[in-house]
Amino acid sequence: MTAIKHALQRDIFTPNDERLLGIVNVCKAGKKKKNCFLCATVTTERPVQVKVVKVKKSDKGDFYKRQQTWELRDLTIVDAKDASKENPEFDLHFEKVYKWLASSTAEKNSFISCIWKLNQRYLRKKLEFVNVSSQLLEELPKAEESVPSGESQSVAGGDEDALEEYQELSTREEQDIESMMEMCEYAVSNAEAFAEKLFKELQVLDGANIQSIMASEKQVNILMQLLDEALAEVDTIEGKLSSYEEMLQSVKDQMDQISQSNRLIQISNTNNGKLLDDIQFLVNYMDLSKGHIRALQEGDLTSPRGIEACISASEALLQCINVALHPGHEQLAAVNQQQKLFSDLRDTFARRLTNHLNNVFVHQGHDQSSTLSQNSAELTLPKHSPLHRDLLRYAKLMEWLKNTQREKYEGLSRTYVDYMNRLYEREIKDFFEVAKIKMAGTSKEAKGKFATLPRKESALKQETESLHGSSGKLTGSTSSLNKLTVQGSNSRRSQSSSLLDMGNMSASDLDVADRTKFDKIFEQVLSELEPLCLAEQDFISKYFKLQQHQTVLPPLAQPETEEADGSIQSKIPPQADHRHSLSSEKDMVRLMMNKIFQSIEPELNSLIALGDKIDSFHSLYMLVKMSHHVWTAENVDPASFLSTTLGNVLVTVKRNFDKCISGQIKQMEEVKISKKSKVGILPFVTRFEEFAELAETIFRNAERRGDLDKAYVKLIRAVFMNVEKVASESQKTPRDVVMMENFHHIFSTLSRLKISCLDAERREAKHKYTDHLQSYVINSLGQPLEKLNHFFEGVEARVAQGVREEEVSYQLAFNKQELRKVIKEYPGKEVKRGLDNLYKKVDKHLCEEESLLQVVWHSMQDEFIRQYKHFEGLIGRCYPGSGITMEFTIQDILEYFSSIAQSH
Repeated sequence: MTAIKHALQRDIFTPNDERLLGIVNVCKAGKKKKNCFLCATVTTERPVQVKVVKVKKSDKGDFYKRQQTWELRDLTIVDAKDASKENPEFDLHFEKVYKWLASSTAEKNSFISCIWKLNQRYLRKKLEFVNVSSQLLEELPKAEESVPSGESQSVAGGDEDALEEYQELSTREEQDIESMMEMCEYAVSNAEAFAEKLFKELQVLDGANIQSIMASEKQVNILMQLLDEALAEVDTIEGKLSSYEEMLQSVKDQMDQISQSNRLIQISNTNNGKLLDDIQFLVNYMDLSKGHIRALQEGDLTSPRGIEACISASEALLQCINVALHPGHEQLAAVNQQQKLFSDLRDTFARRLTNHLNNVFVHQGHDQSSTLSQNSAELTLPKHSPLHRDLLRYAKLMEWLKNTQREKYEGLSRTYVDYMNRLYEREIKDFFEVAKIKMAGTSKEAKGKFATLPRKESALKQETESLHGSSGKLTGSTSSLNKLTVQGSNSRRSQSSSLLDMGNMSASDLDVADRTKFDKIFEQVLSELEPLCLAEQDFISKYFKLQQHQTVLPPLAQPETEEADGSIQSKIPPQADHRHSLSSEKDMVRLMMNKIFQSIEPELNSLIALGDKIDSFHSLYMLVKMSHHVWTAENVDPASFLSTTLGNVLVTVKRNFDKCISGQIKQMEEVKISKKSKVGILPFVTRFEEFAELAETIFRNAERRGDLDKAYVKLIRAVFMNVEKVASESQKTPRDVVMMENFHHIFSTLSRLKISCLDAERREAKHKYTDHLQSYVINSLGQPLEKLNHFFEGVEARVAQGVREEEVSYQLAFNKQELRKVIKEYPGKEVKRGLDNLYKKVDKHLCEEESLLQVVWHSMQDEFIRQYKHFEGLIGRCYPGSGITMEFTIQDILEYFSSIAQSH
């Protein structure tokens, strides 16, 4: 490497006035290895420029050439890749990053050290060295020692010598050299003589220096004597320090003994403090006052003051029982004795409390039973607020019992549920018995109204009843109700059945006041049940300390979904076993309510069956009322007992409503018409009108409007289909008349009621009415001028075959004489006579209820005039200038139609 360095200095850098200070053999990292040299150089002229030169051997010979040059001041970062491990790779960051791979780590370190020195000496710029050992940059001699022997060491040493050799001269040194060279004129021409002269002068100076040193020997001896005296003084001081140290050691031993004593005293104090804290803790938390003990053993559970004392004592006892003892307290006899005392007090008080509350249930039950007879004649349920108010005084004690004696708490809750079940069952049965009697009373009043009906109308109703059938049997829950509904002879029983079947009667048969009265009774039943259930549920949650979490759940009973799959779960099992593991306190509240009020749902279903038996139109009222109460209950608590029960009952009501609609449709399908009398407005069309009027009144502001809309669609489709069926089967009345009159009635009804969901059916009814009106007019009017019509049909046939209209008169069968002959057969009197007979025929076909005679007659007039104008037009086009006209005019036609209508 030294030979290469001298060769590069001689061949490349000396001609350019540069000195080579550092060199490293490299190749580019990651590429095909082509060796080259990176050289660190400085210029010999001022100002000094420091450069990094890339030198490469020429491909044509053995000489070297300069390939690329960078200024050191452009260098920003030197990255050695790894400062802890030997790695020959390094990066130089100029205008871009150059990655190099040195031939050895030692050469790389030597080159980086040279760059650092050059920067420190000439540039002093902020050059960043990354992953370079600090020893390599700061401790230069150690770095040089770490370089192994050989070429690398010589290169590093050479760099250092070169740096020391070419130090910059100061101004004074330059002046001294210049004055010396001026004294010796031959210094430049004869350098050897100049050097020899300088050597001689240096020897003279060395001799002078030696003589000066020998003259100062006396002062050296004096200095040595002073040093000896100082050493003796140091020995004296060391002896005193040793004696002081021995005294301090004895003091240290005494202080250690004192510190040990203090530490033991501190430990003792700490232990005494902990013992005092434990004693204080046990005294504070494991001690029950005599007053509390007396209240738990003998406290009065009937007076408010005694109850408050028992509550305070029970809370104090619970706090003592639940105190968190420290480790080791269980081994203390006093603690075990107190725990046994607390356990005995807990069991004693729990037994006293349970017995007392059982007695309270029985006592309150007798008081409540005495009030049942007072409310038996009224449609009201007894209020249990006094019982709840009295029992709520024990709510905190029930919570204590729940936390301490879970078995007694559950047993007490079962006792309460059983007692309240019997009490509410009696009250609810009596309440529903009164409601059924009142409902049956409305039916009895209706019987009196129907008793005055003519025998013919009653027989018609009984005949219609055979089409629809009975809606079901009454569920007699009480003996009085059975007597009320069963009494009477067979004739009255058949008359009653015609009254109770909704499908066999119109709104005029059953007074609206009776349905309104039923609606009020049903609403009063629900209004009495709702606060009763809510009050009881609120009491249970407060008394038994069961939290009710308000969670938004999907509705528990959706009639549409239930009815679609055919497996309706209409009620929650009332006989729920309390030993069943409860998922939450909310479930326990629901189960208790199901047990207490297990008779509500059967009684409601029985009442609904009775109402549906009396009049299945009642299902409309019940659907609206039940839907409203279900909606209200779900807004309060979707998972409550009331919401669930009413939702289940709503399934039954919806089923009855659907059964009512199905019965109407079945009745339409089974309707029979008389073969001897004209049809008119069909009975089921009239019943649909009455149903729609009543339903719109009932569902005006109802929540379940969608159920009615679906029923409307089913009914109207059945009405349309059966009107067409009856019209096709009619023998006395033409089909077009049946279709026209009934669809006109349907259109008028839908237009008057403005039912939005039936807009399409209303338009369809109008379209059918218009089409059949036009068809009836054309078929009835027929060809009033038959021969004339046949004549002109022949004329039109000739024109269709290609004969020009003005040439038709030259045809033998259609000449002017033939036309005049045909026209003479239809004088005005003959036409009027034919129209009069037509009016009588139409009058026989149409019914009086719909009043369509004048409408049909006016349509016939328009159609007759249209045919007349058609004939006149053909005469004008095919027989121009002939002067042939009909023997009557349009004015005569208008007079004929008018006079015929007035005469009838």
